[in-house]
Amino acid sequence: MDVQVRIKGHGGPDMLEVTDAAPQAPGPGDILLRQEAIGVSFIDIYHRRGLYPLAEPHVPGVEGAGVVEAVGSGVDGLRVGDRVAYAGVPGGYAGSRLLPAWRAVRLPDEVPFDIAATSMLRGLTAHMLLTVTYPVGAGTVLLVHAAAGGLGVVLTRWAKHLGATVIGTASTEEKAAFASTNGVDHVIVGRAADVVQEIADLTDGKGVDLVIDGIGGEMLKISLRCARPFGTVASIGWVAGPVSPIRIEDLGLAALAKPSVMAYSADRNRYADASPAVIEALKAGIASEIGGRYPLAEAAKAHADLEAGRTTGSLVLLP
Repeated sequence: MDVQVRIKGHGGPDMLEVTDAAPQAPGPGDILLRQEAIGVSFIDIYHRRGLYPLAEPHVPGVEGAGVVEAVGSGVDGLRVGDRVAYAGVPGGYAGSRLLPAWRAVRLPDEVPFDIAATSMLRGLTAHMLLTVTYPVGAGTVLLVHAAAGGLGVVLTRWAKHLGATVIGTASTEEKAAFASTNGVDHVIVGRAADVVQEIADLTDGKGVDLVIDGIGGEMLKISLRCARPFGTVASIGWVAGPVSPIRIEDLGLAALAKPSVMAYSADRNRYADASPAVIEALKAGIASEIGGRYPLAEAAKAHADLEAGRTTGSLVLLP
């Protein structure tokens, strides 16, 4: 029997329950994946809270990595024993899981399972934000909120690889130091910081080309004031809670986008194009740092630590 973690009701981390589950035989087009590592993200928390309810059996987790254990009919290009990673499909908090074969991305031997498991979804997010939402390149200046988090690290490293200047925000001096070691050029520290004024000071009043806001709440209005005229603000999460209504006048001259990595990864053509780029990025070291390792049965603790802001980098569950 395998360990599986399910959502028994919408609410706090105590709504995650550990159960036994027998491995299933893969059907047509599917594989059975024996998981070696499972990534933890805020999407999992949104599923647990009920913002995006999951279908039965209510198993969260949208990224992981492991070894192919069985292959269903009609699957080409994958064999038992292959190392693969995936992102974008719930059901990951389990020792083994069924996975559509088209989601499985071959994992080179030099990329560890834990790095792949915590960086595939973030890598796809970075690819979406830095190539599609806004074409980042040499000379681009961007603001990344929560730059010490798992996504913040990947975004920073990828943007620096493209030649951009990265300004980040961090809630504490410790997190600011961590962000700096991962390539952030300037860090705005503290939840009470005057982000708009500091951005103005750092950019000679011009504002930044791209703001990536995973904070939500009242921060989005602040982010809009940080963008240069005809710059872009990407709203990708609501860690601080829902965004209050924004009047069209509040946009100023900035473009507001709400890109979804789950929708991006559900597009088979985009997934097929972006996944190899993510794997190449992982091979080049553009990946999240592991900030915490937890047994799968302690998924509730991982959620609690992530929500409380006690972590840096990414969290991984180990079956």
